[in-house]
Amino acid sequence: MRRTRLAGALTAVLALVLAATGCGNGSGGHPGGSAPAGAATRTAAAADRVEPLAAPASPRLPVTVPSADGRTVIVTSAERIVPLSGSLSEIVFTLGLGGRVVARDITATFEQAADLPVVTRAHDVSAESVLSLRPTLVLAESTTGPAEAVAQIRDAGVPVVVVKPAKGLADVGPRIDAVAAALGVPDSGTALGKRTRERIDAVRKGIPAREEKPRVAFLYVRGSAAVYLLGGAGSGASSLLEAAGAVDAGKESGLTKDFTPITSEALAEAAPDAILVMSKGLASVGGIDGLVKVPGVAETPAGADRRVVTVDDGVLLNYGPRTDQVLKSLVGQLYGEKK
Repeated sequence: MRRTRLAGALTAVLALVLAATGCGNGSGGHPGGSAPAGAATRTAAAADRVEPLAAPASPRLPVTVPSADGRTVIVTSAERIVPLSGSLSEIVFTLGLGGRVVARDITATFEQAADLPVVTRAHDVSAESVLSLRPTLVLAESTTGPAEAVAQIRDAGVPVVVVKPAKGLADVGPRIDAVAAALGVPDSGTALGKRTRERIDAVRKGIPAREEKPRVAFLYVRGSAAVYLLGGAGSGASSLLEAAGAVDAGKESGLTKDFTPITSEALAEAAPDAILVMSKGLASVGGIDGLVKVPGVAETPAGADRRVVTVDDGVLLNYGPRTDQVLKSLVGQLYGEKK
């Protein structure tokens, strides 16, 4: 259930999950524009698929690359790749090397990876499962854990390249480059970075100019676990919201932490015109009807208008090759998609 940035954030706020459990359950002239009240649509893509490069390169190995954990790693083979996050899997597949991937994290939900065995579940790496697949290269995030499992994989002689987690749009290019370098396909990384950047820029050019920007609060909710959190400056959503011409209401209201338990007071201070929530999170609370029952939500402009923006969990905070689709979906839902 985590995305790249969200994983580290939620790991850091386990205590807040307990606090949230105790907190209770836990276009009408607003600056959001003309999308119909109560609209909650999915990411723009018709199918959950990645789009590989048209002319992917073959790996040129060995290579020696820096790892985000301070090590220098020598990669001699990319025949059997195990990416330990959905975001990293997405990059590998989009670089055109999906046929070499032998396992996936549970967050790699796109169609091309669906039949691969799961070796990571919400930050719980199984070293034994990874090693049983005889990988020649493992790609990990700085937030991947437990550390003992990663160390066990490395101690078995498998090259482990760690990539810095994504925090915003500025990290898209460097992450693609880091993965491409580890795979021995730097030119493909350059081409994919260029394609991704151009597509993001094209979406941003189509954002309507507004004197008053819509205020959007990012809520992380899991009704089955009674987890209700309001995103702050470190949630990972700010960069996307700002790129979509919106204001991150949690960040702007002064929330400096990644996530804070939802309270009526915090939501009143944020005063969002729209609420951004992951699609599975919205389903877990019973849709929009259930979301507005979370204390404080109905009293916000967003709650009163039932204005909820949703994006699939598998792509929202990946900051990778499909970020243009995420941004397009946000823009379409915030300002009303053209008919």
